[in-house]
Amino acid sequence: MSKKVVINNALIRSLKPRDKSYEIRDAKLSGFIIRVQPSGKKTYVCQYGRGKRVTIGPANVLKPTEARDRVKGILAEVYKGYDPQAAKRKAKGHTLESFILEVYTPWAETNHRNGAATISILKANFFAELSKCKLNEITPWQLEKWRSARLKGGLKPATVNRYISPLKAALGRAVQWGFLTANPLATIKPIKIDSKAIVRYLTGDEEIRLRAALDARDSLLRQKRDSGNQWRQERGYKLRTTLKGDHLRPMVVLSLNTGLRRGELFNLKWADIDISRAMLTVSGQGAKNGQTRHIPLNDEAMAELRGWKAQSQDNGLVFPGRNGKRFDNINNSWQKLLKDSDIVNFRWHDLRHTFASRLVMAGVDLNTVRELLGHADIKMTLRYAHLGPQVKRAAVAKLVRNDRATAGARLSLKK
Repeated sequence: MSKKVVINNALIRSLKPRDKSYEIRDAKLSGFIIRVQPSGKKTYVCQYGRGKRVTIGPANVLKPTEARDRVKGILAEVYKGYDPQAAKRKAKGHTLESFILEVYTPWAETNHRNGAATISILKANFFAELSKCKLNEITPWQLEKWRSARLKGGLKPATVNRYISPLKAALGRAVQWGFLTANPLATIKPIKIDSKAIVRYLTGDEEIRLRAALDARDSLLRQKRDSGNQWRQERGYKLRTTLKGDHLRPMVVLSLNTGLRRGELFNLKWADIDISRAMLTVSGQGAKNGQTRHIPLNDEAMAELRGWKAQSQDNGLVFPGRNGKRFDNINNSWQKLLKDSDIVNFRWHDLRHTFASRLVMAGVDLNTVRELLGHADIKMTLRYAHLGPQVKRAAVAKLVRNDRATAGARLSLKK
């Protein structure tokens, strides 16, 4: 026969195994139970009806507060007419792989802006180790092992967080759709990231070398086109359009002057650019946070766009890929450009950091920078705050003036 006490950490530590398994019912939450087996294993259980139970998880993995929250969630769903056992039966029929491929993928590709990319992340990172696991058999410990292995393998914490997030989201949908009673990864917290870590941006010398490499690249492309046209002319073939360069220069220059993300650049349409007002609009559909924003275009960005439009065919996209389709990457040309520029440890996304850093160093306030970058929260923008030392210097200087004024007032009072 079970007794009722408050289930907390102190109680869990005090419970000892006996010859037979026994249970302790929580005094505050009806249906919340801790079961102790002769082996010493302690398991949380939710009883939601007469003879109706569902196992929550082991006490050495879940904290009492976490288990209590799960029980509350289950009881709330039962009150709405939802049967946890039905979800459990569904879960038994699906492995992670079959759920992702058969259930989650069609939904994600229809409702998620980056659905295809999300599915690719799930396949590449979790199918090798977790694909055959039943949904209701996935544990936080499995993911902790996965995370530790990736960190030891050299992946950065931010990258690990970015990979785990879509898995947690997929299992969250499994809960909503009745395939699971609770998200087994709900207790997994993101690795803490230093939001004020050093930001990589182009130095003055690096930018000079980068632009020189772009000039050399465009010059070589023009020479090849001119040579090709001479060959065609000698044989009576139709000449190709004279080139000033290809897509890489306008992409780089536009990134440096607008801070566009690479995906936003790939999604950019001529309809998003108002030449008469010198204004670029990032559509919410193509933005990372789903919010539309407007970015003024400076003289260099405008000149580059006009030159690019004059030589490119307008098929909707500003930078169409092969056969007019959207670019999916520019890795080869970008890496070659960096090599020619003698620039190391620099990503395409660092062009965006360069844009933001230059603004802050020029004295632009952080909220304006936030709006131009499309950050939903100022916390993301604060990583650039240290680049504007003149603001802090002016603030500290005020203390000196205030101290002098205070000392002067005190002398006046003494006289």
